[in-house]
Amino acid sequence: MIGCPLCLLSALVFVGAPSGFGQSNTVALASPDQQIVLRFTVKPRQSDSATNNLQDGQLVYSLAYRGKEAFESSALSLELENQPPLGSEVHIASAHSDTGMDAYKLVAGKTSSVHDSYNAVTLELKEGADPGRTFEIEARAYNSGIAFRYHVPEQAGLSRYKLVQEDTEFRPVMDASAWALRLPNYQSGYESEYVPQVLSALSNQGGVSSYILNGSSMLMEMPGVAWAAVGEADLEGNAAMYLENPTGNWTGHFLVSKISPPMDGKGPAVDASLPHDSAWRIILLGDTPGKLVESNLFTDLNPPNRITDTSWIIPGKASWNWWNGDLGPDGKSAYTTKNMEYYVDFAAASGFPYMMLDAGWSGSDITKLRGNVDVPELVQYAAQKHVKIWIWLYSKAVAAQMQEAFPLYEKWGVAGVKIDFILRNDQAGIQWYYNVAKLAAEHHLMVDFHGATQPWGIQRTYPNVLNYEAVLGLENNKAGRRDGPLNRVTFPFTRMLSGPMDYTPGGFDNVTPQAFVARDQAPMVMGTRAQQLALYVVFEEPLAMVSDVPSAYAGQPEFQFIKEVPTTWDETRVLDGLPGEYVTIARRQGKDWYLGSLTNWTPRELHVPLNFLGTGRYKAELYEDAADADHEPKHVTMRQQTVQSGDTLTLRLASGGGCAIRFVPLP
Repeated sequence: MIGCPLCLLSALVFVGAPSGFGQSNTVALASPDQQIVLRFTVKPRQSDSATNNLQDGQLVYSLAYRGKEAFESSALSLELENQPPLGSEVHIASAHSDTGMDAYKLVAGKTSSVHDSYNAVTLELKEGADPGRTFEIEARAYNSGIAFRYHVPEQAGLSRYKLVQEDTEFRPVMDASAWALRLPNYQSGYESEYVPQVLSALSNQGGVSSYILNGSSMLMEMPGVAWAAVGEADLEGNAAMYLENPTGNWTGHFLVSKISPPMDGKGPAVDASLPHDSAWRIILLGDTPGKLVESNLFTDLNPPNRITDTSWIIPGKASWNWWNGDLGPDGKSAYTTKNMEYYVDFAAASGFPYMMLDAGWSGSDITKLRGNVDVPELVQYAAQKHVKIWIWLYSKAVAAQMQEAFPLYEKWGVAGVKIDFILRNDQAGIQWYYNVAKLAAEHHLMVDFHGATQPWGIQRTYPNVLNYEAVLGLENNKAGRRDGPLNRVTFPFTRMLSGPMDYTPGGFDNVTPQAFVARDQAPMVMGTRAQQLALYVVFEEPLAMVSDVPSAYAGQPEFQFIKEVPTTWDETRVLDGLPGEYVTIARRQGKDWYLGSLTNWTPRELHVPLNFLGTGRYKAELYEDAADADHEPKHVTMRQQTVQSGDTLTLRLASGGGCAIRFVPLP
């Protein structure tokens, strides 16, 4: 924390009685740039006519962006087991302000170095009547959004934190347009579409009261006010938050938090000793959806790195046997050690550091070899080619055997573990993520969580966690038509807000929707090949799969872009875009810049200013949709031109198309 008297005066405002901080007061917290103002107040329920003093009331917050109200009075309350609601009958007893700076390095992500300043306030809330409990709200205002969390101290009459439900409300000032991830229940892999609709559509289906469970983060647009997203960070010791419109009628347009219950259905959602901190509740704000993508709040609000030596944590690309159906050099499927060597050879020839060995090598016992692939033998073979092996694991087997398995994998020389079908984010499930990350780090194993909940910033605390899935990825081409350009231009503004995602790009059998056929082996991909190239820039994937069979890339000159593009970045700029329509993102590693641009099924001509470039001239290496890519989506045009900051590039994207560019400084 950094003290700054002038900053504190501009950051914190009290409205009401000058002492006692009674419930008639408002505490206002402004972001460092003064564009965001968060206000806390108490809405009184009764008035004592004898003393003319207001009694305790409901704690609420509101939020303004650039002088316009964005979120109106939204309640803050906790339902504790065998207790009255905590927050519904309180007053503000005190408020303490501060300023701070989140300054840290990230091993992998959208940026390598973060410097985010914030203003902060801690409110002490007390009940004036029995049972006389107390709690705190810790809040921060950054230039890209706000965050707050509940802190419940140890106190008389409250021996443990037993949370039945958290009743945090999020009330936009209008029936906001939202991109909702509808989920069937609390046990899913977060693999579905983000459906555009207004918030009231989540409460009334066909004139019938409806209560729809939605994953967070949720993107919202309030036209004329702001773009916003509601999410969470730092889940350690807690359970994940879902969002629901609780009104059940066509007039309601707000959300309330729903905390993931225990998977066995027994006990409170969170059971912990006191004192206890909830997860951070985040509201990102910006004038464009791209500004939300650039924010670092999800990692800002997590504990610092707990791994002293991170030199062994190396992001990169991996060849992969599963997506294309284990096809070998003869075009036939074979899950054998010899065939997996084919994928190792491809990784080595392409300069990729990894090969991902997917499901099938082990049975229920993950400490002994099963199937037809000898993992130690494959690891030794790969080591001779300067390639390392990741291995797929079933989450229940990991839960039962990781104490024995992880040291064994370290002995074998395995680089990382891809853990699948987790499908839970209750308190015990979230703790399991931390246990896995910690034990894996002790044995120099990187982690890729699949069948998982959305990220919440744990990669800052345990940077060996490179990837999460939690996305409707390219694998859906194997069985149906759910993957396509529409999702690909939506995910950057929705799923990617909270962190990296293992979408698995790189399919080279690119076809039109009319020619598409779902198939398990050698799957097709709707949209253009240039779009597949651009995904390596647009999507944040520190461990990026190169998904197709090696033979698919042979003799294809545009494969050069996949070989060269990095998987982690020093800087990220979202240049333009709208969810479901198009997106253009530029990312820098060192002195080189990379640009990816995607469109949905609508062809577009985009004019992209190159103001993000540094001084001097750059060689731009462009991989574009060919003139006939609308009906021949495999066709890519490659060209070069000299550019500099201040220039504007014109990009012509075909239907389902894209463009990938590398900018290299010229001497």
